[in-house]
Amino acid sequence: MGLPLFPPGDDPGPSFAALIRRSELFHPVPGPVEFDRGAVPAVAHGTTVVALRFADGVVMAGDRRATEGNIIAHRAMEKVFPADRHSAVAIAGAAGPAVEMVKLFQTQLEHYEKVEGVALSLEGKANQLGQMVREHLPMAMQGLVVVPLFAGYDLARSMGRIYSYDVTGGHYEEADHAATGSGGRDARTTIKLGWHPGLGRDEGIELAVRALYEAADEDSATGGPDLIRGIFPMVATVTVEGYDTVSDTEVAERFGVLLERRRAGGGQS
Repeated sequence: MGLPLFPPGDDPGPSFAALIRRSELFHPVPGPVEFDRGAVPAVAHGTTVVALRFADGVVMAGDRRATEGNIIAHRAMEKVFPADRHSAVAIAGAAGPAVEMVKLFQTQLEHYEKVEGVALSLEGKANQLGQMVREHLPMAMQGLVVVPLFAGYDLARSMGRIYSYDVTGGHYEEADHAATGSGGRDARTTIKLGWHPGLGRDEGIELAVRALYEAADEDSATGGPDLIRGIFPMVATVTVEGYDTVSDTEVAERFGVLLERRRAGGGQS
């Protein structure tokens, strides 16, 4: 099945969302739901995600816990996703809308590359995600906030780059690292104290793991390593070679080293 044809003045170009809106197959999406403030439905929320630069690219990581108020809604939620080969997105906020936003973002980047014949620049990808966050603002104003992190390897500059977002879709390039979610403050502090220029891959992964551990130690909504169930934070790297998920085995080993250090230090990292 080929793409539909449009008159010149109504061509949606490489925008997948605009294509859907103009397609005869499009069915209008209902507007924002008006909640009764006294009876807002329980919604699962994802929490802490981090990103940091290292010598060969970026490390992105997220805990696995989703909460509904003071209830653990899910223990093994995925919060880090490949956006395309050379970029990644991590989500914090209302889980359902966040995952759907990631799926649309992935489709948009693939559609753009098929239509234009080249991949969108890293800045262009960051702009596209910002537009999606801004379009979600009516729902965010009703409590369904989605605040992602975006990072990738910039082939033009031969370096990793990180972008953070606010609820209005504003996006800001971070120099070396970023964290968001309910445990973001503690994770950010840990990374700030441990980051240094020229950080290697192993050091970067260890620092991301330690940041999530410290966040979980202070924030009840952030999940730490679950040794009984074998659930550990999701960690990925993006380099010139592309997106790569760090295996659970490697993450578990790094947590093991971290916990041994805590025991040896009397509970201090």
